[in-house]
Amino acid sequence: MLILAALYIIPQLIGLWKLFEKAGRKGWEAIIPFYNLVIMLKIVNRPWWWLFYVMIPLIGQFIYIGVYWEFLRAYGKGRILDLVLGFLFAPIYLPYLGFNKDVSYVGPPSHERVKDSVQEWSEAIGFAVIAATLIRWLIMEAYTIPTPSMENSLLVGDFLFVSKFHYGTRTPKTPLQVPLTHQKIWFTNIPSYSKAVQLPQYRLPGISHVKREDVVVFNVPPIRLNEGVDYPVDLKTNYIKRCVGISGDVIEIKNKQVFANGTPLTNPPGMRFSYKVVTKEFINDKNLEKLGLDSDDIGYATQPEQNKVEYMMHLDSAKAGELRQVPYITSVEEFPAQNGRDPDIFSHSSYAPWNRDNFGPLTIPKEGMTISVNDSTLAFYGETIVRYDHNDDAKVEGGKLFIDGKEQTSYTFNQNYYFMMGDNRHDSLDSRFWGFVPEDHIVGKAFFIWLSLDKNAGFFSKVRWSRFFDLIE
Repeated sequence: MLILAALYIIPQLIGLWKLFEKAGRKGWEAIIPFYNLVIMLKIVNRPWWWLFYVMIPLIGQFIYIGVYWEFLRAYGKGRILDLVLGFLFAPIYLPYLGFNKDVSYVGPPSHERVKDSVQEWSEAIGFAVIAATLIRWLIMEAYTIPTPSMENSLLVGDFLFVSKFHYGTRTPKTPLQVPLTHQKIWFTNIPSYSKAVQLPQYRLPGISHVKREDVVVFNVPPIRLNEGVDYPVDLKTNYIKRCVGISGDVIEIKNKQVFANGTPLTNPPGMRFSYKVVTKEFINDKNLEKLGLDSDDIGYATQPEQNKVEYMMHLDSAKAGELRQVPYITSVEEFPAQNGRDPDIFSHSSYAPWNRDNFGPLTIPKEGMTISVNDSTLAFYGETIVRYDHNDDAKVEGGKLFIDGKEQTSYTFNQNYYFMMGDNRHDSLDSRFWGFVPEDHIVGKAFFIWLSLDKNAGFFSKVRWSRFFDLIE
């Protein structure tokens, strides 16, 4: 992947280097992320603060394409064909322009002439919508982390790109949809799609398959986690978790440790659990910040008696060790593994007396795997067979499975399934609570972080610079 990324990016930077020099700038300015965009804005005589517009999700894609088009116009390449070549074939077209002696800098495009050229702008906007839609569907899509379920691997406020070509992109199932939307039209509750046409869905060839320990974006299956709406598969709510079990694996959790086929999985760095933190008084916001904590790290706080406050915090072992050294913190102890049956845990039946810390063993369905149909197997797999395994008329009644009106004594699965968990193990709604993720619900692999903003930090320290361009592991 790094080689492919280099083959795609390096030729573009070389082309930009030469084009910057033609505009009287230093060539090296082309290879510094974000700064090169500031220089590009200078070349087309646009204010530097447009950089912030580019960072706005969705809107930024159109702003960037517009700036890119004006940049090409500054070298006399203002046709729609030039925009198409420069956008879709940038690793070839930009070096061609940079090294072509007949291409020179002609100055910033006339903004007045652009305003009068309704047709050119209409074509450019139309192309921008098509290009952004194709890239979003076929190659890569931007996502934001809204919850702490994957901390410390991913933080609230991380902006990341998710690769569609790793596992192969899915063909559209719901074609009647407003471009660049998901479930609703922006800033409204109006559905952005129509279910009048539903296409059969296929997956294009990818460069890999879902593997254990991959960080995966997927459409969460249960209706209750989709605002109670029966969305088409490709429009269900997006979740991001770590894959801990692939199809055919026997997944088990013993005393918080995850096992696949009897082998303990490598625990991700910074994995979190629940800790009981006892202090003499409530910790104010200023001290929480000094401790490197925020509201997302705290489950609850109670004061059972005078001069004693009990917190439940989601911490990794390193942070727990740091807190033990704080003078006003009396004790920091990890909660013991949960015992007994938790009724919220999959499969919500007496056959599964499990909880979040002790779970399984449970076999994850695999395409072609055959099971006997009985009371216990239906408790684990019945809902999956009925809702997600591509059966037009399947139902479970009286402890029996019927497909197309015929009772089944055995069943063979039609697709692969996966088991997903958050790295913040006690603050994650995942497969332990609702079961398997079908293969046709897989969206893509989390690739790298391109921006990270701390919602609790002050204005001048809001950007987490150290997380820029971090690969996700």
